[in-house]
Amino acid sequence: MSDQMQFIVEKLNQEPFKKSYNLITFDSLESVQLLQLLNDVLGEIDPKHVVDIREELPEQTAKRMLTLLGILKYKPPGSISDLSAFRQGLVTGSKPVIHPVLHWLLQRTNELKKRAYLARFLVKLEVPVEFLQDDTVADVNKQYEELMEAFKNLHKECEQLKTSGFSTAEIRRDISAMEEEKDQLIKRVERLKKRVETVQNHQRMLEIARQLRLEKEREESLAQQKQEQKNQLFHAEQRLQRAQLQLKEMHHAVVDSKPESLMKKLEEEINFNSYLTTEKIPRELESKKKSVYFLQKTVGEPALSQSDLNVLEMKINEVNAQINQLIEKRMSKYEPIDSKFSMYRQQASIISRKKEAKAEELQAAKEEMSSMERQMLQKTNQAQELEGSEVLKGDEFKHYVNKLRSKNTFYKKKRLEIAEITAEYGILQRTEELLKQRHEAIQQQLQAIEDKKGISGYSYTQEELERVSAVKSEMDEMKGRTLDNMSEMVKKLNTMVAEKKSSLAPVIKELRQLRQKCQELTQECDEKKIQYDSCAAGLESNRSTLEQEVKGLLEECIQEESNYRYVNCMKRNLEIQLQRAKEEMKMYVSPDPQERRKAIREQYTRMILEQENLGKKLREKQKVVRESHGPNMKQIKMWQDFEQLMECKRECFLKQQNQTAIGQVIQEGGKDRLVL
Repeated sequence: MSDQMQFIVEKLNQEPFKKSYNLITFDSLESVQLLQLLNDVLGEIDPKHVVDIREELPEQTAKRMLTLLGILKYKPPGSISDLSAFRQGLVTGSKPVIHPVLHWLLQRTNELKKRAYLARFLVKLEVPVEFLQDDTVADVNKQYEELMEAFKNLHKECEQLKTSGFSTAEIRRDISAMEEEKDQLIKRVERLKKRVETVQNHQRMLEIARQLRLEKEREESLAQQKQEQKNQLFHAEQRLQRAQLQLKEMHHAVVDSKPESLMKKLEEEINFNSYLTTEKIPRELESKKKSVYFLQKTVGEPALSQSDLNVLEMKINEVNAQINQLIEKRMSKYEPIDSKFSMYRQQASIISRKKEAKAEELQAAKEEMSSMERQMLQKTNQAQELEGSEVLKGDEFKHYVNKLRSKNTFYKKKRLEIAEITAEYGILQRTEELLKQRHEAIQQQLQAIEDKKGISGYSYTQEELERVSAVKSEMDEMKGRTLDNMSEMVKKLNTMVAEKKSSLAPVIKELRQLRQKCQELTQECDEKKIQYDSCAAGLESNRSTLEQEVKGLLEECIQEESNYRYVNCMKRNLEIQLQRAKEEMKMYVSPDPQERRKAIREQYTRMILEQENLGKKLREKQKVVRESHGPNMKQIKMWQDFEQLMECKRECFLKQQNQTAIGQVIQEGGKDRLVL
């Protein structure tokens, strides 16, 4: 019980209640305060219950709380008689009733919030049957059920999305990363546009590139359509081959069999199909419908806890045991009457089970045969695609093998030639790689020399110039320009390059100064960073020591606080004892005899005197008993002897009575005569 109260107090002191209770203050709460506290907890679970219980009647409060507890599936401990006591305790605010309810609610607050939220939409309103006869009410009720099913599906999807691992923070990070990539791409496109703008006729080139891209996309779409049409043609050929194969099988069956056998085979197939359509498939469909109905019913109910599942399992086991008992009673009741019928029933059930098993085996065999036929068709199609004709047999196959051997020798010769060409290609490829490496090394050396001389990008400009001149020469050739125009264009380009160089000279000087300044700032930044790291390490070590000291002081403070509470309790106990001693002294010294008689000392004195008097009386009684013990024992002995004597007399009297009953002795004339 103390652990339960401790758990309740801890939960109430946390968010969102923020109560400042301890065990004493919580235990001293009145019934109205306890009910208000329970109502606050229920209001946290379901906001509709956030009310002040002083503003409503106790019966309404109890009814509202009992309804919500029933929705939340709270089960009070005890039997049906205890349920009435639970309701009465809930109305009066009894602690043995309220405390377990608070403990149960605070243990599973999040789960109960979800259950209360779902109950607001999934607790079905029961409409009387006579009202459903109205078409409007029936339509509204049907629409209500459809909306409830839609809510179930949406809630399931929402829960799946919550548990799927995608969080809003991750999505936001992805969006921010995609936006950064978008900005980078925009900047890159702008740089490329600036580079392209320097080229003549760049708009026409862009238009040509755009047309080229559109044509490539069109080519891809046409290729995709072509592939789809090929797939459709392939599937159509497969269907045609399957139909031709079935036609051949039907021809073979007609040639090799008689009409009677065909009719018998058709009758067997018709019987089997009729059995499937009339018995097997409807029974399986009915069982599937039942399972779907039960699953939908289970889904529509609120979520069950482990205790609810255990209770349901116990009920299922009890019902199964009752069913078995009823079956045994029925069998024992009807078995002697219709034993023959039971034997026939068993045989019929065995035959029906065998029939079902054979039908399932036949169905599986048919499915396997159809799958094997599909595999055979696929293999045949593959063979036809590879060879271009049907599968060969007999002499054709031998001729095909000889042809393959001749092709194999030819293939080996060609493979040797390909190996030689491959080796030569490898040598040429290695040579190309070496030349590329040398070219890259020379380009790097040239770049380093240009950076050293302060004319970086000259070679690139030269290459660009050469490329532009090449493009220009091609365009001049296409347009039929003369050599004079080409030389003039080259001169213009050379002058443009010279102008660019002259305009870039001050920029290059500025760049050198800025590079030097950047190196100085970088060096200063490294020094500052080293100082910062050393300072941060020192502060970190100081912080760790201070944290340890603070931790030790907190522990010491907690220990001192517990000691203070213990001493305070001891002090309170001693004060109470001292107060009692003062009151005792005051009553003992009081001149009033009535007050003096209330003193503990007087009470104990009276009790001692009473016990002494009682002991004195008992000792006197013991003395009297000891003195009269001997005479009393003698008297007991005399009474026992008297009792034996009287018993002996009784026995003698009984014997005499028995003798007189048998006969009578008469004396006459000196003779004894017995009369019976």
